[in-house]
Amino acid sequence: MNKKKYTLAILLLTLTCGGTTYAQTLNQAKEWFTEGKFSEAKPVFEKLVKRAPSNANYNFWYGACCFETGAWEESQPYLEKSAARKVINAYLYLGKLYYTQYRFDDAVENIEEHIAWLEKKKRNTKEAEQLLTRCRMAARMLRGTERVTVIDSFTVDKTSFLSAYKLSKASGSIEQTDNGDGVVYTNEWGDKTLFPQVDTEGKTHLYSRIKLIDHWSDPQPLHGINQAEYSQNFPFLDSDGITLYYAAEGEESVGGLDIFITRYDSDDNTYLRPDNIGMPFNSPANDYMYAIDEVNHLGWFASDRYQPEGKVCVYVFVPNESKEVYDFETSAPEDIIALASLKEIKRTQTSDNVVRNARQRLAQVTYAEDTKKKSGDFRFVVDDNVIYHRLSDFASKEAREQFQSYLQKEKDLTDLQTSLENLRTAYRESNRTGKEQLAPGILDKEQRVKTLRDEITVLEKKIRNTELSKSK
Repeated sequence: MNKKKYTLAILLLTLTCGGTTYAQTLNQAKEWFTEGKFSEAKPVFEKLVKRAPSNANYNFWYGACCFETGAWEESQPYLEKSAARKVINAYLYLGKLYYTQYRFDDAVENIEEHIAWLEKKKRNTKEAEQLLTRCRMAARMLRGTERVTVIDSFTVDKTSFLSAYKLSKASGSIEQTDNGDGVVYTNEWGDKTLFPQVDTEGKTHLYSRIKLIDHWSDPQPLHGINQAEYSQNFPFLDSDGITLYYAAEGEESVGGLDIFITRYDSDDNTYLRPDNIGMPFNSPANDYMYAIDEVNHLGWFASDRYQPEGKVCVYVFVPNESKEVYDFETSAPEDIIALASLKEIKRTQTSDNVVRNARQRLAQVTYAEDTKKKSGDFRFVVDDNVIYHRLSDFASKEAREQFQSYLQKEKDLTDLQTSLENLRTAYRESNRTGKEQLAPGILDKEQRVKTLRDEITVLEKKIRNTELSKSK
């Protein structure tokens, strides 16, 4: 074989092998995508779309992977480009993206396009129809955004978010459940509690108990709000003893958990049909634990909108005597979206006097709470009727020693969570090389946090059992 033919053969072999490798890589990425392994598929499609930026399918796959891994802003140009080229499912993903941006009318338009394509291909439209219903509901809710003054917000650990709530005694008390997945509400007189219970399907429903002369009644479901197919949690009973706020996920939720309001009908011993309280309290994220302190004229609710995993934002607001909404027709769309999403709470503060007076009331209740805490070293719930504040309160020496270990673990957990959050912040601000270097440390600390939380939960129950056995 002469030199020219040999060179040509080598070139053809290289092109053939390269094409085979290229196809294998694409097929593997498509397989990952189908299996929902978007993190694995994303870097492959990123390389492909850089090689062929006009390829509509590459734009869709990469944009969808960005969306599924939380890089929503990054996904937008790729999804819009693929939707313009009518790529399958591009309208669906673009509709979901616009939904997170409060562009609900645009979301409706894209989901309708997706449904039209499904109908043309004679495919099942049930799931898409449900999404369309939610988009339309959110669009209506945006038009009725309540005018409310938010005076402050606090980003806190999800595991201890109630620390940001400063309720007066007249408002009752709220405490997280043992597993941290819900709250128990107790009224001012301590003779009624509302709490969540998990059914055999893993759904959470609300129950109540009444304190009798020498014992508590059996748990009774809250009739009228518990729907078997959806979860309810985070109850709060207004001081009138009739108005109930709680969080639920269901057909009338615009996010995961939404806040609802209902009222008790004593004639039928049931709660009336609940209503979604709307925006800005609810969002495409999880919103819950709405509580009102009528004595101090302050309100609180929690949300994981804009928050990293493990964190929530607690908003403090001034409750309205009656609902007043913004004028949607005369307002700029971007202004309504900003007010509904609470991206900048400063926009809600239209009266300096209202804000100043509310902040003074908040400072007073916070100071009172801090002063109260100083009268004891800690707060440890032993059972429904006993709360310890000092080590000397423990009757059992063994339980006291266990509790000292518990306090150390709590401190270690706080330090570890702070370190983890610093790493996450560094990760978000780093380039690709920096992210690769930081990722193993983040994964390690996440696992250590989980392990330590589990140890604390086990130890907490052990302390209670040890102390209670001593007191018998």
